[in-house]
Amino acid sequence: MGKKSIGVGLMGFGVIGSQVGRVLLNRAAHISEQAGSMVVLRKIKVIEPDLGTPKTDGIDPVLFTIDENEFFNTPDMDIVIEVIGGEKPARSYNERAIKAGKHVVTANKELIAKYGSELMELAKIHNVSLNYEAAVGGGIPLIAPLQKDLVANNIEGIYAIINGTTNYILTRMSSEDIDFAPVLAEAQKLGYAEANPSNDIEGIDAAYKLAIMASLTMEIRVRPEDIYCEGISKLESRDFRYASELGYAIKLLAIARHSNGSVEVHVYPAFVPEGSFLAKVDGVYNAVLVEGDLVGKVTFWGEGAGAKPTSSAVVANVIQAARKIACGDTSHSYWKIKPGKKIKPMSEITTRYYIRMTINDMPGALAGIAGVFGNCGISISAALQKEDNLEEKSAEIVIMTHPSKEEAVQAALKELNNLSVVKTINNFIRVEE
Repeated sequence: MGKKSIGVGLMGFGVIGSQVGRVLLNRAAHISEQAGSMVVLRKIKVIEPDLGTPKTDGIDPVLFTIDENEFFNTPDMDIVIEVIGGEKPARSYNERAIKAGKHVVTANKELIAKYGSELMELAKIHNVSLNYEAAVGGGIPLIAPLQKDLVANNIEGIYAIINGTTNYILTRMSSEDIDFAPVLAEAQKLGYAEANPSNDIEGIDAAYKLAIMASLTMEIRVRPEDIYCEGISKLESRDFRYASELGYAIKLLAIARHSNGSVEVHVYPAFVPEGSFLAKVDGVYNAVLVEGDLVGKVTFWGEGAGAKPTSSAVVANVIQAARKIACGDTSHSYWKIKPGKKIKPMSEITTRYYIRMTINDMPGALAGIAGVFGNCGISISAALQKEDNLEEKSAEIVIMTHPSKEEAVQAALKELNNLSVVKTINNFIRVEE
């Protein structure tokens, strides 16, 4: 016979935590009905500045504590939700909850990306579950389908737009022909970007999420530091104009795919064909395209961040954990790791490339540049002269390559930098067909 009442503790009461808390309180009857047992919010761990603020209005003050020990010693607390974020003190809190025999629900992408495998092993030892649907894609159902519905497939590749802040910035740069800095400032003003936006704009947030998805599907443990990561701050409005002329959009892609026995994992801005699904994902929306050997291409699309979508995933995990408790389910989720699988070095990947440079406008300039590419074994598919500066006797050219090895292209860029006809290499963007 399962428990009639299942207690929940909530750690963190910021934007996400306060939304989760109100959903648990305001929808208690619906959540309990879905869980098959009474689900009761018993305690909320906050930091002192949160007490007495508008977000705590209407909630029984008895529920709040700033004391870690008081929180963990709350009687009849079966599930702990962690929405603090970051590594410290979240890691120690999650470990303490698991060791105390409590099921854990977390939205903490950094924690799962760095320590997910270890936390799952700890959860198995203590016969509880670790649930992390909200750590990737916010409210988009993604982890559960990858864990359950697609397990008959060998996942061949994942191509994801998984950060709403960067996707909003790129959409605005493309549609309004605006450069990066003013769009970032606008995104911060609207609340889409943090005051310190580096985790988003440098691709770090996307890398955390990719590490989780790759570890779950690629049969290899992928840590954030294994992922080649490049952000969007070097992009200029003219790159979007040229991309459009060539039939592409620019998106920050998180990619995990099998490649000749190895696994590629990287985050970078990329040209994607204008007619593709990912090219049409705009604004703060996220999308994940999964390629399975049986199912083919499956796409998941929706709002990837924000309090309401994230609370949807968190509370769904609470209901799932409550059902496990109610029916005595002792099954565990884990990442299946195959020994011997390796991550392909970035230098060995092969793709097409867009290179934009400013050159001295003189006879033979293009021939010299073409010679560098030829010497490095790179075939050029198009070379376009875009803008002339008669005063400075310079011109901007755009080169598109055929599929080439990263190592060869980097060698060519180094050689071009030393070529007298090349004033500046302005940008270098990979192309994902």
